Order: sequence, then structure tokens, then C-alpha cells
Amino acid sequence: MTIEHKPAPPDPRFPGSIVVMGVSGSGKSSVGEAIAEAYGYPFIEGDALHPPENIRKMSEGIPLTDDDRWPWLAAIGQRLAESPSPVVVACSALKRSYRQKLRESASKGLAFVFLHGSEAVLAERMRHRSGHFMPTSLLQTQLATLEDPTGEENTVAVDIAQPLETIVREALAGLGRL
Repeated sequence: MTIEHKPAPPDPRFPGSIVVMGVSGSGKSSVGEAIAEAYGYPFIEGDALHPPENIRKMSEGIPLTDDDRWPWLAAIGQRLAESPSPVVVACSALKRSYRQKLRESASKGLAFVFLHGSEAVLAERMRHRSGHFMPTSLLQTQLATLEDPTGEENTVAVDIAQPLETIVREALAGLGRL
């Protein structure tokens, strides 16, 4: 009989909610789920909160505008505001104004884990995933829209050009220092 061993939750840990952010293909969902599991927090897949029109546009290779993104960010913000305990959310949060909107929604504090990598690494990851509505053709528009959050309050930046376990370990260590 094999007993699964779950790692002990990191200590110290960031006490508020966490948004795992970055462009498409950066690993937001995988890293977010791992952080949520380590912390014992619920995980929210931000893509699931997109209005159908946004998903249709992205599926057709049409970049989203700010006007497309605001209702989606409002839905994520509402989940952050209504949650009785901290949560982990996967959300691209590409612009500083988007992150500010999310910070205002999370009354108990909010940290960001920024997953970044080279365009080549991101494109390769996108080519090898299945079942996602975001085509590789939109990567360039996301990179052009991205306002690097490095240096913003309560933000941890992690390079994705390493194994998932290492990315998660670095993210948890960074969150513990906030």
C-alpha cells in the first residue's frame, strides 16, 4: 500500500488571494492549481469566466480589446470580493490598470505571480496544448499588450523556462517573502 505524501503548506505564506498571471501559454492554470493545492485554497480558472463573445473572438484569432476585457475582469473581481477566504485565480492580468481593478476587488490583499518567458518558449507551449480556445496567432498581441508588473507591490516574477515543480517552488518561496 502506497501512501501519497502531500507537501506541507509553505510557511510563511501570503495571507490574501493570489492571481497567477501572464500571457497565454505561460502555465497560469497549472501553476495556479499547484499553488492552490499547496495553500489549501480554492482555485478559480479565469478563462471560465470569459463571456461567450470573448471566447468566440479569441477562437477566431481576434484580439480582445479593453472593452472586451472589463466585464471579464469585473467577474473575476466579483469572485475575489465575494470569497469568504483567500483564493488562487488564473488570469492574464496583462495591464497595470487590470491588476489595479483586481486589487481594488480583493479587500483582504492580493498578490500576483507573474509567469514570464521568451516568445519561443511560450509559442512552443501553446503549440503542444490541446483543447484551449486561444490560438498561437494571438501570442504576439498579448505580448504587445503586456505591461510588465515586475516591481509592483506584492508581485513575484518567475521564469517559465524550467520544470513545473521548480516554477511552483519559486512562486511559493516568493509569495512567502511578501
